[in-house]
This record gives sequence, C-alpha cells and structure tokens, in this order.
Amino acid sequence: MSATGTTPVLTKPAGTAAGPGGPGGGPIRRALDAARTPLRGLAGLAGLVVLLEVLPHTGVVSADYLPPASEMGRALWQMLGEGAFWTALGDTLTGWGLGLVIAVVAGVVAGVVIGSVPVLRAVTASTIEFLRPIPSVALIPVAVLLYGTDLESKLLLVVYASFWQVLVQVLAGTQDVDPVAEDTARSYRMGRWGRVRYVLWPTALPYVMTGVRLAATVALVLAITAELVIGAPGLGNQLAVAQTSGAVPRVYALVLVTGLLGVAVNLVARAVERRALHWHQSMRREAQ
Repeated sequence: MSATGTTPVLTKPAGTAAGPGGPGGGPIRRALDAARTPLRGLAGLAGLVVLLEVLPHTGVVSADYLPPASEMGRALWQMLGEGAFWTALGDTLTGWGLGLVIAVVAGVVAGVVIGSVPVLRAVTASTIEFLRPIPSVALIPVAVLLYGTDLESKLLLVVYASFWQVLVQVLAGTQDVDPVAEDTARSYRMGRWGRVRYVLWPTALPYVMTGVRLAATVALVLAITAELVIGAPGLGNQLAVAQTSGAVPRVYALVLVTGLLGVAVNLVARAVERRALHWHQSMRREAQ
C-alpha cells in the first residue's frame, strides 16, 4: 500500500520493447538488423548487374564502349583459366604486400620516435608538411629512372604513398596520451621504454590501425597505378595491354577484379582492426 492508500501499479520501464530477448526485440531482432545491411548491398549489386546487361541493348550506350554484363562475365571466366592472369595477380599482391609492410613498420617506428620527443617533433613538423602533400604519381619519372620497370619502382611509389598515412596517424596518437597517465608513469620512475609500452602504445594503437587500414587501400591503388603507367608486371599491366588491343570486355573484367581486390583488402583490414582493438570501447560499441 502506498501513502495515499492506493495499490501501486507496476509498469514496464520506458524504452523496453515487448517480445523475447528484452530491449530491442532480443538477439533475433539484432541478427535481422545486422543481416539487413549486407542484403541491401547485394540487392544494389544485383541491380547494377541488371542495368549493365540492359543498357547496351537499349542503344543509349554503344556496346563497343560498354559491353553487356554477360560479356564481361565470360571474359572474367576466361581469364580465371589463364596462368598469366594468376601470375599478374601474384605480382600485384606481392608489390602491395611488401610495400605495405615496409610503410607500416617505417611509419610506426618513425611516428613513435618523433612523437615521443617534443623537440624532434617540432624540428620535423615543417619537413613532414612539405613532403606529405607531394603526389606519389609525381615520383613515377624518378622511379623509372632509378629502377626501370622492376619491382623496386613499384615499391618506391607504394611505400611513399602509404608511409604518410601511417605516420600522420601515429603522430596524432602520440599527442592523445593522457597527461595524468604520463605523470603517473613518471612518478613510478618508469623508463622511456616502459612509458612507450604501457602508456603511449595503448593510446596510439587505435590510430595505428586506422593508418594501416588507410595505407592498405592506398598501397593497392599505387601498385596498380605503377603497373598501368610504368609497365611493371601485374594486373595494371594486363589492363593496359587489354586496352591497347581493344579487348573491351577484358578491360572491364580486369577493372572488376581490381574492385573486388579493393573490397577484400578493406574487409581484411577491418577484421584485423577489430581483432587488435577488441578491448577498445569503440569496438565494444560496434558489437552492441
């Protein structure tokens, strides 16, 4: 009984949804919501394929420049049976992977060293801001002059473009260190390596993973660009050969392969990021 002599009425807390599983409809509702986005993406992709199939037959676009999707599919299927295609794919992935690893290692080491020493950061700030905006494609003549069409010329472009993505993110991460945590580490007489390992690195790691994800995409773009322009072995070189020979369906098939590679690289980078940052609050919010 309440103070007024009436029996209290029990009500549901505000925001509680009816149905099994508690708020929000439970795990079934959340699973359906999670599946809705990829299903919409697949529906959009299917619509694009239908449009590419129908559009050349309408006369709006000439089939000489935009063949139907079925012809692109046949060209792609034919390529999958060629050893030269898989060799070119391996060359592209080799240049991409080696360049990305070199850029990530160099960017992380340089970022941690520069970010940990305020004087060094101040001295290098103007140099970084001068070199970072230089387009990597502007280095193509230098790469050809130094290495010709070998793998090294591709690596030069890939590493240069990817390095800045990582370095800038690491420098931002080192600036985000909590001053209280830094002072606490100093008060416990923790050495420089200990402060880097237990204070700076956990703070900078989310920035590092963002830099790696951006660098992975940029590295793929520059690897294919180097092959397309310089003539280094890889998918870009095959794309240039197909364009020169007038094999239009093959050109589109190769473009499709490069697009799928970009999607795969992004998915792998995000998976690595989620695994490396499973303890971070941003990943916990994303999982909810």
